[in-house]
Amino acid sequence: MKILVCNAGSTSLKFKLYEMPACEILATGKVERVGSADDAIFGYCNCGTGYKMDLSGQNIPNYQAGIEKFLACLTKGEGAVLSDIAEIERVGYKSVLSKGHYGVHKIDESVMQGMRDFLALPPVHTSAYLNAIETVQAVLPGAMHVGVFETAFHRDIPLERKIYGVPYEWYESYGVQRLGYHGASHGYIADVLNAEKKEYGAISCHLGGSASICGILNGKSVDTSFGMSLETGLIHANRVGDMDPTMICFLKQQGLTEEEILAGCQKKGGLLGISGISNDLRYVQEAADAGNARAKLAVDVFVNGIVHYIGAFYLDLGRLDYLVFTAGIGEHSARIRAMVCEKLAPLGVKLDGQANENCDGAAVISAPDSGVCVRVIPANEELGIARRAYELI
Repeated sequence: MKILVCNAGSTSLKFKLYEMPACEILATGKVERVGSADDAIFGYCNCGTGYKMDLSGQNIPNYQAGIEKFLACLTKGEGAVLSDIAEIERVGYKSVLSKGHYGVHKIDESVMQGMRDFLALPPVHTSAYLNAIETVQAVLPGAMHVGVFETAFHRDIPLERKIYGVPYEWYESYGVQRLGYHGASHGYIADVLNAEKKEYGAISCHLGGSASICGILNGKSVDTSFGMSLETGLIHANRVGDMDPTMICFLKQQGLTEEEILAGCQKKGGLLGISGISNDLRYVQEAADAGNARAKLAVDVFVNGIVHYIGAFYLDLGRLDYLVFTAGIGEHSARIRAMVCEKLAPLGVKLDGQANENCDGAAVISAPDSGVCVRVIPANEELGIARRAYELI
């Protein structure tokens, strides 16, 4: 079965075409700067022959143009891998959130309406997916379109860890609860570990521009740092992370508008807000090393948040066999991994300093006498989505 995975961002599109259940990647594609008349970037690769196309200065004014350009490459020219796009039987989307639909679902109007109903929680992300799904459905009407919602992996978290201390009717009527995100990423980590061991406790650290921690027991999520929205948990590149909701009322009393407060929480907060330097951890670390106190504070806040959630989830799990780092920062920042693991020494975590520094890709980076196996597992959200789309009956 040929399954296309579509990963949509606010101005980007990424594609992978799989042959399932073999998990063979047939082709990949990317579009950056969607909406540009002359500055978009388009890339395509036939993974079987190695044929590649990298184009800049492209006119890709909207999602439809980008999607049609990719689908054309699948059937025409040197990079073709299909005789007809109708060979694509399913399309999987790393969709984010839909009211009443928290797992893996065939996308129909009720699922789309659920996405619209919860649009206020992840507005940028959901808007992108609504746009992409509607466009691909029009081009591939014969395929099954599958939403692998970011909340899917967290649906089995016990209610006592999901519900907030608000009137119970808010949970019943409005779905107010801890939902969790990065499900495709944490779910992929579980897939990797499940293939090696049936019983285990693991903590997955998805550290990137958006960051979250997840406790995994025997392949299932038992707790997560994200709440109902993406403005929770760890500090992110631009987003605030955990905060006291009463701050909003207080700041309004100080004369800030709701728009200014939301911008501070969603776009000007996180690493950028604390450091005043950048939302990119690499630049923040450089400034911290050069003696910038606010940059050092931002790094310390980020690390302390990671350690805080790992400690809490360790108690949830009752054991810790694996500590896993993934995503951009988790895979590439030896410094952050070392800072986190140093603080976890009371849990028996001990790094192999050389293995950590030399890590490039999947690796075990803990010392032989470490009480916890520390690993780096590169993120592969698309494969997880392809698997879930294939499994849907």
